[in-house]
Amino acid sequence: MSNASLDRVHVLLGVGGGIAAYKAAELVRRLRDAGAEVRVVMTENATRFVGAVTFQALSGNPVRSSLWDESAEAAMSHIELARWADEVIIAPASADLIARLAHGFAGDLLSTLVLTTAAPVSVAPAMNQQMWAHPATQANVERLRQRKVRVLGPAAGSQACGETGEGRLLEVDELIAALVAARGPRSLDGLRVLVSAGPTYEDIDPVRFIGNRSSGKMGFAVAAAAAQAGAEVRLIAGPVSLSTPAGVERIDVRSARQMRDAVIAAAADADIFISAAAVGDYRPETTAPTKLKKSGKALALELIQNPDILAEVGQSAQPPFLVGFAAETNDLEHYARGKLERKRLDMIAANQVGEAQGFECGENALLLIWSGGSEQLALADKRVLAQSLVERIAERYRATRPVVVSA
Repeated sequence: MSNASLDRVHVLLGVGGGIAAYKAAELVRRLRDAGAEVRVVMTENATRFVGAVTFQALSGNPVRSSLWDESAEAAMSHIELARWADEVIIAPASADLIARLAHGFAGDLLSTLVLTTAAPVSVAPAMNQQMWAHPATQANVERLRQRKVRVLGPAAGSQACGETGEGRLLEVDELIAALVAARGPRSLDGLRVLVSAGPTYEDIDPVRFIGNRSSGKMGFAVAAAAAQAGAEVRLIAGPVSLSTPAGVERIDVRSARQMRDAVIAAAADADIFISAAAVGDYRPETTAPTKLKKSGKALALELIQNPDILAEVGQSAQPPFLVGFAAETNDLEHYARGKLERKRLDMIAANQVGEAQGFECGENALLLIWSGGSEQLALADKRVLAQSLVERIAERYRATRPVVVSA
């Protein structure tokens, strides 16, 4: 989608305090290159990192930072500014600013504008990785998501503080792409998408189980991206500690058989099924009713195969558009193509696990394969990668499935 879709769009950019505030200057320039008209509101802390004169020169408009600008407030101009905006994006958004927005505080100009505007609001978090991971921050972000505020990022990587992890501001290209996608025709409008995510656990006894290292992050990111693309999304989630994406219906399961039952029931009326879960291939033949005790001898477990959920959905009379995942440690393309053909899939997303990507990581890379084509999606934050994947799925769906036109 071209950046031209921002032509003449009124973008109100809120700049929060933090070292990433310098990136907001480039964001202003790129927004204007895309055709948007930009006005900037800064928090008091933001002015300690970047001067207002910089944003005034780049935007071509006066910069506001205080509710107590008497000349501007004589005509209640903060109300007019809120009405002027077609889009509000706050980048960077600090932990403090996110907390104030989540709780509806209005003690400064920027938070007041967010309460006053009817325009869509996006926040792009940027903070220390421990601050981002803190339960208070996660609860505040979830509250914003439930109010339909778009949360863009953060990305993972090295930080100015010297630590590494999630908390980096998304790159300017990614922020612009998110705004463009939100304003354009949504690629999955009117479609029902089923997503499975996370691991499955198979109990050995009441305190032990067999599982795998899937965090569920990729599947949850795919569900969020599908909802943002306009789909009605149902998410079948294995045991993970992740918040439900905004606008997504979630069903929690534990074992492969529970996931199978939930998927089969939901797939009957799904247009697209994206099988991102890392379903365990085997389970113990029997589960001990009480905790197994040490005996001083080796313990032998008899394992039997779990149901192949994706293959079963593929064998139904009218299967949905099927997208599988293949996590491999070697011969990635060979195994992925075999799975594509064997399970009658429309597309497969293959990823190399290990080497600081795949399981238990914030980033991933995908090799997409379908009949007659393939595409490599480069290593990126899983949220960004999920958006690219969903767009490719939408393209293939529209190209291969008949469009039903109502009489």
